[in-house]
Amino acid sequence: MSKLLLLDLMGGVALLLWGLHMVRTGVLRAFGPGLRRVLRQALRNRGVAFLVGLGVTTIVQSSTATALLASSFTESGVLALVPALALMLGANVGTSLVVQIMSFDISFLAPLFIVVGVLAFNTSSKTRLRDLGRVAIGLGLMLLSLHILVDTLAPAELAPNFRAIIQSLTGFPILNVLLGAALAWASHSSLAVVILTGSLSFSSFVTPEAALALVLGANLGSAINPLMESGNSDNPASRRLPVGNLANRVLGCAVALPFLHEIAEGIRAIDPNPARFVADFHTAFNVVLALLFLVPLDAIAWLLTRALPDRKPVDDPGAPLYLDEAAISSPPVALACAAREVLHAADIVETMLRQSVIALMSDDRKLVAEISRMDNAVDQLDQAIKLYVTKITREQLEAQDAQRATEIIAFTINLEHIGDIIDKNLMELAAKKIKRKLSFSKEGAAELAEFHRRVVDNLKLAQSVFMSGDAKVARQLLEEKVVIRDLERTAADNHLARLRDGRPESIETSSLHLDVLRDLKRIHSHICAVAYPVLEAAGELQPSRLKRKSHPRRANTQVSPRPLSSGGAS
Repeated sequence: MSKLLLLDLMGGVALLLWGLHMVRTGVLRAFGPGLRRVLRQALRNRGVAFLVGLGVTTIVQSSTATALLASSFTESGVLALVPALALMLGANVGTSLVVQIMSFDISFLAPLFIVVGVLAFNTSSKTRLRDLGRVAIGLGLMLLSLHILVDTLAPAELAPNFRAIIQSLTGFPILNVLLGAALAWASHSSLAVVILTGSLSFSSFVTPEAALALVLGANLGSAINPLMESGNSDNPASRRLPVGNLANRVLGCAVALPFLHEIAEGIRAIDPNPARFVADFHTAFNVVLALLFLVPLDAIAWLLTRALPDRKPVDDPGAPLYLDEAAISSPPVALACAAREVLHAADIVETMLRQSVIALMSDDRKLVAEISRMDNAVDQLDQAIKLYVTKITREQLEAQDAQRATEIIAFTINLEHIGDIIDKNLMELAAKKIKRKLSFSKEGAAELAEFHRRVVDNLKLAQSVFMSGDAKVARQLLEEKVVIRDLERTAADNHLARLRDGRPESIETSSLHLDVLRDLKRIHSHICAVAYPVLEAAGELQPSRLKRKSHPRRANTQVSPRPLSSGGAS
């Protein structure tokens, strides 16, 4: 009997955790960009930050998720430490409000939430409605899990051995705190541990003092996860927020632990309902901590800054700036991060392209070497972006998100190819020109500069197409291919004319001149590649540029063009 009760209990807890996961991922997918925008823009003072943290965590149902988002903003400098700490105080209160709601007997709503959620998820074509359906299913599973836990723990008198096991595990307050912390850390959810503790307390499996100690441990454990997640950063400053949040949890537990009996008696005198006993303490604990710590946050932030100073960043241009690992669970947000990182790589490629013509014309050896180092940075970013997007695609993606992931990878690959052409071709030509002490003719140099300027302008246009997906701008970019082709033909004809005139500079740099034109045109082809997916999605691309051929004997009869792979034209 004890084994069956334990198995049912584990199943109920697992269902609760899965419901929490569905609610969290559904909310982040549906409102992730909006929540991040709120966190960025609304956190200018501690009062607003506290309310935002409370509201966001109540919606997301995870103070850990809120902490990870806030930590990423704090590390990047978007969010100051004082409002970030206030945000976490609000987040901790937010989790207690969710527990308050769940402490009421509303399990009868579970079937309704699940049915509505399944209908929304399976029948809706809109991404947000599908995500909200996921949220409804998660809420239904959470309520169903509470029903399972209560029903499992109700026949306690039939399983004395099981009761003995639970009481032996919760017989000492300090061990209770450690047990609650371990469970919250392992499950990444203080909410699940507090709800489980409430069920145990309601069924009289644990004493009131043991229940309160488990709640203290749950609050402590939920603060450990953000600290461990931030441990991947080399900068100690990234750990200021999670350390500050953990410190106020530790101090609160240390103060409350000796008075658990008195606190339990006081709460039971106010609200004798055993179903709400744990929820009331959880709320009171977090509200009191918020009131105690909200005012002296400036001093706390100063201490954290002194204890965890900024480490001077290593000058690594290839280090990603926007690939937020905490956002991967919300694909739309993570894809926006990846797109920003692609623009970071595009800025480096644009700098390489601008500097390449200076290196060619001025014979600057140092600049040639610097451009090669920039290409190494582009290669690093290329690898980081592709790995990050691969992690995103492990999640279940909507069609629109999957298409965006493909566009990000494609543009990243094209940028990497452009960097390679600049480094391995244009800079090799520059080195050859320097070594042989060659000089372009005045007219040839002017033509190359104009051709180069046009290519650079179109690289900026390509970035606009990548971010906006505007078919009109994409068409404008592809129309530039005709302009570039005409410019190349004109420049080549002018160069040949100078060769016929016997211009010494043109004769000496003939192959060099034509190779530079060829490489810039190759770069332009990679630039224009970003326009094709946009125009294809808009239905503005033809299957082929080839004209239909007429039969040699029957000019009025059209035949289908032969595939390019089957051989040349007849």
